[in-house]
Amino acid sequence: MILQLFFERHRAAIREGYSAPFLPFAFWGQIGEPPVVAFDLKEIIASRLGENYQLHERHVNRTLVAAQRVIGFDRVYARAEGAYLYDMDNQPYLDFLSGYSVFNIGRNHPLVQQAIRDVLDLDLPNMVQMDCSLLSGLLAEAITKRTPPHLDAVFFCNSGTEAMEGALKFARAATSRKRAVSLASAFHGLSLGALSLMGCESFTEGFGPLMQGFDARVPLDDLEALDRELRSRDVAAFVIETVQGKGCQTPKTDFFVRAQELCRRYGTLFISDEVQTGLGRTGKMFGFQHWDLEPDIITLAKTLSGGYVPCGAIVTRRDIYQKTFSRMDRCVVHSTTFGRNNLAMACGLAALEVIDQENLVDRAGKMGALLMEKVDALRAKHSFIKEVRGKGLMIGIEFHEPSEFKLKMAWKLLHKIDKVLFAQMVVTQMLSKHRILTQVAGHAMDVMKILPPLIIGEKEIDMFVNALDDVLTECRKFPGSMWELGNNFVKAALGSKRAVQAAVSAKL
Repeated sequence: MILQLFFERHRAAIREGYSAPFLPFAFWGQIGEPPVVAFDLKEIIASRLGENYQLHERHVNRTLVAAQRVIGFDRVYARAEGAYLYDMDNQPYLDFLSGYSVFNIGRNHPLVQQAIRDVLDLDLPNMVQMDCSLLSGLLAEAITKRTPPHLDAVFFCNSGTEAMEGALKFARAATSRKRAVSLASAFHGLSLGALSLMGCESFTEGFGPLMQGFDARVPLDDLEALDRELRSRDVAAFVIETVQGKGCQTPKTDFFVRAQELCRRYGTLFISDEVQTGLGRTGKMFGFQHWDLEPDIITLAKTLSGGYVPCGAIVTRRDIYQKTFSRMDRCVVHSTTFGRNNLAMACGLAALEVIDQENLVDRAGKMGALLMEKVDALRAKHSFIKEVRGKGLMIGIEFHEPSEFKLKMAWKLLHKIDKVLFAQMVVTQMLSKHRILTQVAGHAMDVMKILPPLIIGEKEIDMFVNALDDVLTECRKFPGSMWELGNNFVKAALGSKRAVQAAVSAKL
């Protein structure tokens, strides 16, 4: 009977286009034999590593490829460990970007790797959907052990953007209001609702109209402007980043404390976006703890994944949570297919354990203070540096027009083309000459942003500070190699503008 079934299925498989060694997995389950699968991922990567940019130019985002080539970021990284990336020649690169704060615990941490192996070995049921999985319950418990007592209910999703979208829905359901207010220069994600909270035209251009009622932006430290927005009592939520991702700005006053008081007075929920600032980045477990705030909702992602599997979370008060899931027929009124998947939950549990075991929250505070102190000391030597700011290891270094006459002229030339060119010039040279990966903090900003893994020590701090000193020293030589690099950026920027204008003209 088994053999007869075998040959019948064998012939059927060939008719469906399968070759003999690749019969459907379901068939092998019936006769108890494992499938033969000719797939060797290690061999594929070994044979094709180096084709990265050609593949992306052909099949993915060719504009991103062009931009990375212009700024010299078209490197091929072959492996990663801790605070370092390694290229195909095994040359180390100090990672002061951390995947935008995904790798707070460092890259490829062995404890997270082991958690993934354990989950795979256990053959657990995954994403049954019509159940309550153990791992998601355990991760929710672990998160709420680290939040203030009033934040005791968790919803899992896949990213920071998705967490913010859900938080806005929760706020609307809890308040029966439609509006949301955010800060000027805010960044909360790039899906439509989160995008609508952002005032940066470089991200919103071409995607309008955005969400109605989400267009109010309050300048940081402007309490009167916030009061004017909230006093109408139609605002569901006021959303903040405790350290802004774009520019690394924080209040210079007690603005957050007073803002929370206004939210309480007018019945507006107070949401703290902790996607980048949470889980140790700022020297506290959560950024809002620097001001002893009690937000109604927080959003998490990035570090929560441990760097392997997308993982995000909304953490809120139980009464707010229940306003969304208010009846049995609404028990899945907000849901996401992959939000509670076992791999993500296991990675989250492992990442939180690493943060605790390695005392990374305290380490971020100490190393961040040392790093800012050493960079700030360069201001006496380099008039390019205006300010060093941030919390913990979320740091912005702002540049401004130098005092030297020749350098003023060079600065003005770059800024006539694009305000970001000087910062990009520094960031590019940090990578090309010193193999240190950083980023520009935002569109039209003279700010370099650094987000090192929280595991760094004094060795990595000195490497960064010495490299920055060297790059800024080269900037003082005009004419010189740094300004020639800037000239190349100018040519690329002008060429890009001409290409866009030509494309628009062709359509007309």
